Amino acid sequence: MSKTIYVGNLPFSASEDEVRELFAAHGDVLSVKLISDRETGRPRGFGFVEMDEDAAAGAIQALDGSTMGGRSLRVNEARERGDSRGPRRGGGGDHGRY
Repeated sequence: MSKTIYVGNLPFSASEDEVRELFAAHGDVLSVKLISDRETGRPRGFGFVEMDEDAAAGAIQALDGSTMGGRSLRVNEARERGDSRGPRRGGGGDHGRY
């Protein structure tokens, strides 16, 4: 079974290949999707990585708070939009919702 991981605070220059490589050190990466602004096409600084459950747990533990391009990454289990469990982290961004 696979699990979707939210990756936030990515450098705007990050590519899907770079994110895939970062997570591949912790297991097989099934997919990577970096989110871009609909109007401008510019990166929004977050994305989603899909891995199998065991690899995902290890990747979350290893990579949350790690640095990429001078930025401290936020890595956690993604929640579906509309899932109101737990507090939201400021600002109204997607913060782990897909």
